[in-house]
Amino acid sequence: MMSFSKVWKFSALVFVLCVMAAPALAVEPIKIGEIATVTGDFAAYGVAEVESVKIAVEEINAAGGILGRPVEVVMYDCRTRQEDMVNAARRLIEQDKVCVAIGPSGSGLCIAAAPVFNRGQVAHLGTLPTNPLVTVDEDGKVRPYNFRICFLDPYQGKMIAVFAGKELGKKKAAVLYDVSSDYSHGLREFFISSFKEYGGEIVADEGHRAEDVDFRAQLTTIKDANPDVLIIPTMGKCLPLAVKQARDLGIEVPIVGGDGYGDFMWEIVGDGMRETYWVSHVDRFDPTLEAFFNKYEEQTGTECMEFMNAIMAYDCVYWAKDAIERAGSDDPVKIREALENTKDLKLLHATLTMDEFHNPKDKEGIILQSDIEKQKAVFMMRIKP
Repeated sequence: MMSFSKVWKFSALVFVLCVMAAPALAVEPIKIGEIATVTGDFAAYGVAEVESVKIAVEEINAAGGILGRPVEVVMYDCRTRQEDMVNAARRLIEQDKVCVAIGPSGSGLCIAAAPVFNRGQVAHLGTLPTNPLVTVDEDGKVRPYNFRICFLDPYQGKMIAVFAGKELGKKKAAVLYDVSSDYSHGLREFFISSFKEYGGEIVADEGHRAEDVDFRAQLTTIKDANPDVLIIPTMGKCLPLAVKQARDLGIEVPIVGGDGYGDFMWEIVGDGMRETYWVSHVDRFDPTLEAFFNKYEEQTGTECMEFMNAIMAYDCVYWAKDAIERAGSDDPVKIREALENTKDLKLLHATLTMDEFHNPKDKEGIILQSDIEKQKAVFMMRIKP
């Protein structure tokens, strides 16, 4: 079997992880699929998810596997491209015969592959795709085989509005968003509608594309509009570049963003991260998560920078495990039914109950505040619109 390092170096396409705990587990494995953005603009997020899935699988196999069988993970790198995401989904279903699939975090990627998973009748668990269309179609009908472990853009957009308008007391907001991103579009749309409910006004609404690296024209327009808060609902390389350029242009108002935050941003922005706030699914410094982060660092030799992705991917494995055990089988249709009926499942970061649209029900959000001294985003408050 190819080692992870060899696959990473030579193919960057696919690797198979099968951790055998003991000879007693030498039976037909339960095959779980994973699609991750190991390369491309979201590579930092994808690598964190791959490593976290490995940790979860090693733990499960060391404890005897699922239904007395070892877990095997088949992973494809979708390279942050929708066509590769679709092809990976097809291979997992038609060639690899997985019983459930996990990841990645991008809404656009998950939406692109949704028809494939539904035609193939294999459940797909999104780690951090927050756009509503991940689990419902354009007519609002539930996609039977699509689920997510994170809260949605409407919920997240409203959290940003509540925080900016109510907690920070801001009334004039400017928005800089990625016009090519389903994720960014969603956060922008639901922030704007909710912010107005708090008496807020949108004084500038500027767009860019994912491949852009220079946002100074848009930011100059924003500066001239004199906002008292700047909303940047993006992720990947665009996010730190936009924050840095905003500060370089003298925009000193608070900046609020969604769950695209990652510790990697500090290397680019530095002290420009002052007065920045981020919606999160996870408190990085929650004591209950310490053992996981220690294990991650021990296994990879690096600190877990993209902690939201890591925790969500890790918990998705245990969510799949719970569903397979309740189904009593690796039959994908029975697993889908079990996932749909998930109730009060205690995971590492939260207790999970599915609503009728295959989304977490009443899940609490967290606001992180950037700490210049620690060069980290630290817990500020819990928030539930």
